[in-house]
Formats: sequence, structure tokens, C-alpha cells
Amino acid sequence: MGKVVALIASAGKGLRMQSGIEKPYLTIGSMPILAHTLAALDLCREIDEYVIIVDPGRQTDCRHLVVDRYGFTRVRKIVQGGETRQESVYQGLKSLNADTTTVVVHDAARPCVTPNLVSSSLQVCASSGAALVAVPVKDTVKSVVDGIVTGTPDRRTLWLAQTPQTFSFDVLLRAHEQALEDGFVGTDDAALVERMGHQVHVVAGDYENFKVTTPEDLNIAERVLSRRAKIET
Repeated sequence: MGKVVALIASAGKGLRMQSGIEKPYLTIGSMPILAHTLAALDLCREIDEYVIIVDPGRQTDCRHLVVDRYGFTRVRKIVQGGETRQESVYQGLKSLNADTTTVVVHDAARPCVTPNLVSSSLQVCASSGAALVAVPVKDTVKSVVDGIVTGTPDRRTLWLAQTPQTFSFDVLLRAHEQALEDGFVGTDDAALVERMGHQVHVVAGDYENFKVTTPEDLNIAERVLSRRAKIET
């Protein structure tokens, strides 16, 4: 599989959290969200190292509050992100060494990820070059314009994209460079790879692998992680 690097997207403002604290540093139980996420990824031995992408000027805080405090020794770099998530991931990609073969992109705000999900995405990526963790849509979805329903897509074809999203390094780098050249902004990395014509294979995800976005999500994540901790003990 070669050298596997996880890019942790941790540069979002988290405005919907309605908190003066940036989302990665909000606590679930006794640890920041980012620390929970890194702890989960640390259980996946296939990952050789991490690069954390943070808001401008937050590198020192990230290292002090999370990396050094909780002893995450596989964190090799903490880099400054850009104005958008896409720009931030691109900055992370540009910081990687040439011997990197596989890149796992994961949201810092998905602390309930499991090592099995990461391993599964790595296995699929090894044969396809691009793997997306996703779950099927449960509810009927409506297309709406100006408050009016314009269509009802077949939900059997609809999946909710999650992270990790795992790619061959050269595939993802080319996708980002092409998007930059074309002025295209996507909502996730898989979208950039798709538009380049490279097939993205789906890995069955986990509904508990949700993105912490609102204050209510913090409570849900705490219950999930607490339940798992009791099972492990």
C-alpha cells in the first residue's frame, strides 16, 4: 500500500455551533473533538502519519491543546488552511512528501469514525484509486426551488457522503490542480475526482459517523462514544 497519510480537515469556523470556541476544540466528555477523532484514527495501524489543517495562526494552539497534550506522535505537520475547505485540503496535499502513495481525507468534526471504516476505505482505494464512505438516504428527498417542489429523485440512487474519503495521492493532487485551473469549487474531494473522470467507489459507511455541526450533535456524539467506551471495558 505504500505510505499512507491522513489529512485532517480542521480549519472550519463551525459557526452553527453558536460558540466562541472553534469547533475542533469544543469538548466531548473530557477531550476536544479533534482529540477524539485522532484517537479513533490512531487505532488504524495502516495510517503512517497525520497532517492537520487548521485556521491561520492556530498551529501552535493545535499542537499545545491537542497533539502534545494527548501524545499523538504520528502527527507530522500542522499546516495553515485556506478560505475554503477545498483550499485547505489543497494546502495539506502540497505539504506532503513525494513518497506518499495514499491520502485519507477526514473531517476533524467526525469523532465517531471507526478504524474498520478507515481500513475498508483503504482496501477499496488500493484497487480503485478512489473510495468514498457513504450511507444510503433513508427519507424521501425533494428538489425545491423558491419553496416549491420541483422533483422527487429516486432515493434508491442517493447516498450521503461522509469521510474518510481515500485516494491515490497522484489522483487527488491532479483533481485539485485541475479544479484550481478551471475555477471549480466542489463540496467534497470526491466531487473533484469525479469531474476528472475517475470512478469513485463507495464503501458502506455508518450512520453514527456523522459530522458534529450543531450543539445537539455534541450530545449525540457523547452518547455514542460513551456507549462504545463501556463496551470496550
